[in-house]
Amino acid sequence: MPIHAVMAKRLLPHQPSFEGEPPGPDELDSPAIEAAALDIPPPESDKALQKDVWARPTTNAEYKPPTDGSTVLRFDILLAHIMPPDGEDVKIKRFVVYELTVSQDGATEDTQPAKIERRYTDFRELYLGLKRTEPVEMANKYFPAKVLMGNFKSELIGERSAAFEAFLTYVASQTKLRESEDFLRFLQHDELSRACQFLDERRNEIAIPILENCFRLLNKIYMNRSRPVLLILCRLVAACTSSPVPHHAAERWALLALSRFETLCDIDLLPLYIPLLHTCAHLWWQRGQDQKPITDRLTDMSKQGINTANTESLMQAIHKIDPRTETI
Repeated sequence: MPIHAVMAKRLLPHQPSFEGEPPGPDELDSPAIEAAALDIPPPESDKALQKDVWARPTTNAEYKPPTDGSTVLRFDILLAHIMPPDGEDVKIKRFVVYELTVSQDGATEDTQPAKIERRYTDFRELYLGLKRTEPVEMANKYFPAKVLMGNFKSELIGERSAAFEAFLTYVASQTKLRESEDFLRFLQHDELSRACQFLDERRNEIAIPILENCFRLLNKIYMNRSRPVLLILCRLVAACTSSPVPHHAAERWALLALSRFETLCDIDLLPLYIPLLHTCAHLWWQRGQDQKPITDRLTDMSKQGINTANTESLMQAIHKIDPRTETI
């Protein structure tokens, strides 16, 4: 059975990519499977406030959901810290690291926000890149200028944080900017590079939480069957299944990946689907589960003239589309 070439529903940044698909035993892309896969523990890096940390004043305002039933994509910088900490490594010029929290609020407040850390130079690189490639959309858009002194003042950090939030909100609202390589690089490059390095070192247990956070972030911003989301999802499956003993989350991510590929309309990602099916069949065998639905799918695709021979691993297939540092 070939991949159904139907048009995937365009989910805008303010629409969750994990709702609206009916549950059922024969429909893997169900809210239950999506919820299970997206139920990722918060990063362990959250730390209490300490010296050299800026924090936005908290409010006790009760969460008010959108009145029209929609969802809202939010970029918040609630914390920033100065690195290196005072008294440590005086040879390194100090700088501010902003903790960016990305959430998607709907009827309830998002309990699984994604967090990444970026410096002023990262935001500025994104701004300059978009201004160069999309001058019309970026015309007259404000960005905080560099300063020679006072980088570590609370007032400046607060002003920059608000400006960065407004800037990212605008970028995510504009199709050309949101789909740009510059924005995707800003969102995932640092974390994905670190995760791939850990995979190269066979330290999958460290790489997997990083990849989970990358997926959680991209899944809030892009459509659920978009190229960035499916690539990071397949990378997660590969990371979870490359060891002799699969990671405890392997089946969860494999199920979600299979469901996302069911109605895929991007023929360029077909090379990932065959290795994914073979990977899942092997995982099912390791778990003592019925492989027949997967092997039947491979047989049906073969009858349609699609080469389903298991000639390369899932990681090798990913590497052909998006080369990184990990060993294949």
